[in-house]
Amino acid sequence: MQPEWTEEAIQRITTENTTLKRRVRQLTTDSRTLDERLKAARSNLRLQDRRVADLEARFAGVGPTSSVADPESAAAGEKRGP
Repeated sequence: MQPEWTEEAIQRITTENTTLKRRVRQLTTDSRTLDERLKAARSNLRLQDRRVADLEARFAGVGPTSSVADPESAAAGEKRGP
């Protein structure tokens, strides 16, 4: 024995279903946007990590632009006469 659905109940469920479908679409769009932003942030972080590593290497005198490899830096660090 099943109760029959009233027109009002059908309308309420249909409206709720439409609302939920709209919400799913919005959340899917938001998720994609956030995923793209996360990927961009990770890419920027990798770039910054490389820059920091390059700077650390330069300060340690190991990098390609260290004072040993750069004659101008070496010349600037030389002592000058009185």
